[in-house]
Amino acid sequence: MRPFSYQRATDPDMAVQALSAAATANNPLTKATAQPLAGGTTLIDLMKLDVMRPAAIVDINPLARGWSAIEPGSDGLRLGALAKMSDVAAHAEIQRHYPVIANSLKLAASAQLRNMATLGGNVMQRTRCSYFRDVSYENCNKRNPGSGCAAMDGVNRMHAVLGTSDQCIATYPGDFAQALIALDAMVEITGRSGTRNLPFADLHKAPGRTPDIETTLRPGELISAFSIHGRWPRSVYVKARDRQSYEFALSSAAVALDVQDGTIRDARVALGGVATVPWRARGAEALLKGQKFDDGLAQRVADAAFADARGRQHNSFKIALGKRVVARALQQAVTMEI
Repeated sequence: MRPFSYQRATDPDMAVQALSAAATANNPLTKATAQPLAGGTTLIDLMKLDVMRPAAIVDINPLARGWSAIEPGSDGLRLGALAKMSDVAAHAEIQRHYPVIANSLKLAASAQLRNMATLGGNVMQRTRCSYFRDVSYENCNKRNPGSGCAAMDGVNRMHAVLGTSDQCIATYPGDFAQALIALDAMVEITGRSGTRNLPFADLHKAPGRTPDIETTLRPGELISAFSIHGRWPRSVYVKARDRQSYEFALSSAAVALDVQDGTIRDARVALGGVATVPWRARGAEALLKGQKFDDGLAQRVADAAFADARGRQHNSFKIALGKRVVARALQQAVTMEI
């Protein structure tokens, strides 16, 4: 691990100022920047691997006094960015009114990591691409812009089939983000100019020409909260993976439905494990609205969700698997008791 400075921020202004100052003083030779430290479950790993080389660490855990609230209400939900994953997953109101959130958190990582990891840190986690995490590979456009993407002609079984570019096919690894994007969540961001609100769908950037720029956060900004309008008791998260615990998704689906008298009035579908960013399948959703559910509809929706998918040598199986996961999630959502 390389040398870095450490500062403990006692309030949001101090955290933003420290992060902004370090970003301004960024060393162009090492691309070192400031990084906030909350749970640290991803950051410390990547520092040990020499993938991330922050010049400064700003500990934001003291902000948890104001940024860790879990606030369900009759008209929606607000979650502080420093709330622990395990606390949110275990919350009775979350399990009742937003089961897709509770399930996405329960199926992520291990119990020990969930006890440490925060919601804000979780949505900001970096890809699990082995070529990104192994610095012996020079050609990774996320680490070394312009160097190429070793995964394209390498072992790409875990990589994305949606949202890829000729620069990067690394998969976004999170689970919680799929629930957020499916529920049209908003993200509250705190920075030098105060707070601003952004649709969660606009937080992550597809690789395009600049895969090293992964989010729309500005220097010094921090995620402070997430909010969701309304309640979604008929919602599920289904995750297919190589083993039953502590494993990242090969394919997953977050589905939320509003069903009245057997007719689907509203539908939300998001995909995980198969795309470069949290992925909303809006074309698939459109097929569900106003329809009565049956197996044929489930198949058509699943096909639409992967209509633009592009497989490679080792990951083409994700397209067929992903369709099955979507169909299963739809079936579970339609038949669940609420």
